[in-house]
Amino acid sequence: MEILVEVHSPSTIDNERPAAYVDSEKLETDHVTWTPKKIAIWSVIAIIGAVSWSMIAIFRGETVNAIWFVFAAVCSYLIGYRFYARFIEAKLTQPDDRRATPAEYDADGKDYAATDRRVLYGHHFAAIAGAGPLVGPVLAAQMGFLPGTIWIIVGVIFAGAVQDYLVLFFSMRRGGRSLGQMAKEELGTVGGYAAILATLAIMIIITAILALVVVNALGESPWGVFSVGMTIPIALFMGVYLRYIRPGKVGEISILGFILLMAAIIGGGMVSNTEWGVQYLTLDRVTLAWAVIIYGFIAAVLPVWLLLAPRDYLSTFMKVGTIILLAVGIIVVRPEITVPAVSEFASRADGPVWSGSLFPFLFVTIACGALSGFHALIASGTTPKMVEKERQTRFIGYGGMLMESFVAIMALVAAVTIDRGIYFAMNSAAGVTGGTVESAALFVNSLGLTGVHVTPEILQSTADAVGEQSIVSRTGGAPTLAVGMALILNKMIPWFELTSFWYHFAIMFEALFILTAVDAGTRVARFMLSDTLGNFFPKFKDHNWRAGAWITTAVMVAGWGSILILGVTDPLGGINTFYPLFGIANQLLAAVALAVCLAIAANKGKFKYLWIIAVPLVFDLVVTVVGSYQKIFSSNPAVGYWANHFRYKDAIAAGETSLGAAATPEAMDAVVRNTFVQGSLSILFVVLTLIVVTTALIEVLKAKNGHTQESKENPYIESKIYAPAGMLATAPEKELEQEWKRFYAKYPDQISGSAGHREH
Repeated sequence: MEILVEVHSPSTIDNERPAAYVDSEKLETDHVTWTPKKIAIWSVIAIIGAVSWSMIAIFRGETVNAIWFVFAAVCSYLIGYRFYARFIEAKLTQPDDRRATPAEYDADGKDYAATDRRVLYGHHFAAIAGAGPLVGPVLAAQMGFLPGTIWIIVGVIFAGAVQDYLVLFFSMRRGGRSLGQMAKEELGTVGGYAAILATLAIMIIITAILALVVVNALGESPWGVFSVGMTIPIALFMGVYLRYIRPGKVGEISILGFILLMAAIIGGGMVSNTEWGVQYLTLDRVTLAWAVIIYGFIAAVLPVWLLLAPRDYLSTFMKVGTIILLAVGIIVVRPEITVPAVSEFASRADGPVWSGSLFPFLFVTIACGALSGFHALIASGTTPKMVEKERQTRFIGYGGMLMESFVAIMALVAAVTIDRGIYFAMNSAAGVTGGTVESAALFVNSLGLTGVHVTPEILQSTADAVGEQSIVSRTGGAPTLAVGMALILNKMIPWFELTSFWYHFAIMFEALFILTAVDAGTRVARFMLSDTLGNFFPKFKDHNWRAGAWITTAVMVAGWGSILILGVTDPLGGINTFYPLFGIANQLLAAVALAVCLAIAANKGKFKYLWIIAVPLVFDLVVTVVGSYQKIFSSNPAVGYWANHFRYKDAIAAGETSLGAAATPEAMDAVVRNTFVQGSLSILFVVLTLIVVTTALIEVLKAKNGHTQESKENPYIESKIYAPAGMLATAPEKELEQEWKRFYAKYPDQISGSAGHREH
């Protein structure tokens, strides 16, 4: 029998190919048309938001119901995304879906891979949402609930989400270039190399502290080690499943991944009760640190589709699902918050959790929940190489950051709902709590806080309830958040005693959050170093040169790994001493990113709307420069790195063998070494940032005076693929999607995208 095969010429296919974009008139009509239904919906959202803010900030009594935090946050985010983000899109970025993105014209199946917007949203959110939105708000609760709440919600709308969106868009237009490389092109040699050096150095400290939080959360916890460890083979299975077994079946693998994830948590509880589980999985923090270092290297060199994307997608389900579950729990349980709106430590600099005054240290402590320079590295790293269409950048960049801010609000609420005595016992360093329930209770009660009295029995019973040997000095914020979540969720489902399950579920949720940021951060750091070395050795710019990828990954992992080991062995408590440096470095990096965006926008002639970038840049710069000044020059050893450095150095010279939390000569030497590293890095970071901002302002003035600079955007290439812009397709987008479905049904070989993620 003769089989006839219909062959279509490329010209025939191109002639029948639907448009790659929705007609601009249809888009504009859909955006500006206000129906009675739309007016009613947005009026209700505005009213609920206003009432919620009033209950939190104005009409609060001795207690505040946690439910108002959920409503205030959600309503504010919806309004910010619908109105402010769209204003930025219309006036500043002006995306054009007729243009092909790097994922389309540079597709290589490894780093450049067009990815379904929903999967990419998950990957991007998982990559940016590291320790910051979990740890920062928990630590900031020392100051009370109101300052942190205002900064998290207002800050993200006008600063954090703006930065993420703009960096993602500008990087995508430039072929996915790194932040440092964009700075070099826009700011010239001095500003460019200062930005490159700043981003590389800051990336090292940020990734190290992210890893340190994971290590602290999993230390001596066989349940957590097993559950988190199992997510690696689960993610590998998901990657192979989507790539080879069932391409395009995102729904199937989502269900399978969720089932396997729950099995890992339940299995962890079983394993932790076995003799071999306790023997082999009760790991000390140094061992865990080396395990994370090895993992970071392997994850960064594997193809993005094999581990990074499926793991982030998997963890995003858990992250978003857990945060929504916690929000529902808060609405159902309606816990009353007795923590002061502004606490006793707001006007002091001697807080037991972290030292320093409310301004500027609250803003750098919260870090990622409102504004994060780390996000700029992700937004100019993996994500711009995977975006299908330009209009998706608002959903992924701005929308992804709003979700992270919501995580931060939920973390803050969970932290302030637990007993304040337990909070301070968990978050104060072992050097002051003594490490036992008896000494910790004495320390907390000695703080003299109104209404705070904790007993050894309360601390031990809390540890027993969550299935841990001790909760004393479990610094890093993650265990505190896990306790708060466990107590709320257990009250929501009180028929079973599941506090220990919920606690370890939360620990796994947090560790996943942070590990995805570690592996994505390492991968981005590799891109950054490759771009930098490529200026001197062009071979490093070849994305297919695997030896270069291995070399640059090894260098960056060695950098953050060494800081991680310093933090794990720090006698003053790694989080308590290193986290302020993390916060300041992170916010200085945000200033670098915003400065680069300011220069790009000015060179595009967008002077009328530069205030969108300038306002958060000025605020961030004031906060971080003041914070850096205090950390460098303060004579108070609790605040100043150098003051503490010389205090211990002088004590050693005087022959003392112990001082403060350092009980041995070796511990004193470690404090001298670590404070020297912290103080030196503080000086380096702030100097480099000021150089970058200064050169950016010079570029703005030059552009204002008529100096024209050749556009650094990649040449226009016409797009031949289509995808909607947001999570849900609008009416005009649905019409075009139907055309593409018919086209793909006729020409199935024309389906493009990453591993069949497209579901047209």
